[in-house]
Amino acid sequence: MKPIRVFKFGGASVKSAGAIRNLANIVKRFSTENLVIVVSAMAKTTNALEEVLMYWMNADLTAMNTKLKEIKQFHLNEALDLVEGDSNHLLIADLQTLFNQLETQFGQAPTKGYDFHYDQVVSFGELFSTRIVSHYLNFIGIANTLVDARRCLRSDTSYREGVIDETTSRLLCQREFDFSSANIFLTQGFIAGTEVGTTTTLGREGSDYTAAILANLLDAQDVTIWKDVAGVLSADPKIFSNAVKLSFVSYQEAIELAYCGAQIIHPKTIKPIQNKKIPLYVKSFMEPDAQGTIIAHSDTPVKLPPVLVLKRNQVLITLSPRDFSFVIEDCLSKIFALLYKHRIKVNMVHNSAINFTVCVDNDKLRLGDALEEMKHEFAVRYNSNLELLTIRHYTPEIIENFIGNRVVYLQQRTRSTARFVMDAS
Repeated sequence: MKPIRVFKFGGASVKSAGAIRNLANIVKRFSTENLVIVVSAMAKTTNALEEVLMYWMNADLTAMNTKLKEIKQFHLNEALDLVEGDSNHLLIADLQTLFNQLETQFGQAPTKGYDFHYDQVVSFGELFSTRIVSHYLNFIGIANTLVDARRCLRSDTSYREGVIDETTSRLLCQREFDFSSANIFLTQGFIAGTEVGTTTTLGREGSDYTAAILANLLDAQDVTIWKDVAGVLSADPKIFSNAVKLSFVSYQEAIELAYCGAQIIHPKTIKPIQNKKIPLYVKSFMEPDAQGTIIAHSDTPVKLPPVLVLKRNQVLITLSPRDFSFVIEDCLSKIFALLYKHRIKVNMVHNSAINFTVCVDNDKLRLGDALEEMKHEFAVRYNSNLELLTIRHYTPEIIENFIGNRVVYLQQRTRSTARFVMDAS
């Protein structure tokens, strides 16, 4: 059997009918190979569905229906463009069926927690986009089989952060991706299914992780993530000038960058491919012939320029025991148990004799409850509207250039990494 290759196309690469045509041109180049194509929701759809969910949970049905109608019209318009205005095409009927299923969920008040309903609603973004892409590829003669990711990736019920059962998923994938019957399969990123028939999501930007876990389970030759940038860059060009492309990044470096908040890949992406030494290519869907970046195994350190990662909307929390006892093992275990309970993502940690400080994402839905519970046992202080700047492979000149006179609340430096929590610029 020919080697299997996994392609992942993100929201920007399917943001419109024109973008989907470009995707098809890339797929056409590889149409004789064994491909698994992972597709994200169309650009901004996840955010839009989050709005719909919030309106529903707040019982603002007028705003909910207005936003839902807007999402529906957008997808139908792009789909009609792709099938040359044929309103009788099966794609239009399929989309209508999906929207009917989504609207059915809103027929009654929410009965469970936010995380559960989030996954049942927001997952439709990927269901819409993959229907459109699959039908369009078939429409122009690129035969493909659409696989529902919920049938091949089995997760637990950790809604919004589903944990994949690799053993069961491997068996399901071998059944669903039958390369003896077809050579191009298309599926959703970001979503998985549970034993009880519900949908989970794998964390924001989780489509990268979907591609990586499928590559692992199917023993793929490589993974290519198609993006709107030339590859892995030394900084976000929308924030920093003079960003340069990195031609090669080791698995270890990629994990460090992802952990620090680099948006180029999902933090969980590297482990599944590193375990089997599967190379990951990051390439531009606008320049498919360009070299891009390869992320792979390296036995020797690779010299890199300073790499900057900026995380916005951060909160710095300082906890102090009310009896002024030392922050030692028992106290730390309570704090981390609280953070884990509320699923608060910790980006930086610092502790002294009687203070414990963390920098976390400002997840308003989770952080408020966590802070209230912390106040039962600790004196709590916090600052919001902060930024966390990480500089890998820093130099004194780079630090001076980007920190300057800004107010820094917390900083840490190791041999290769400097991190600064500071007021938003």
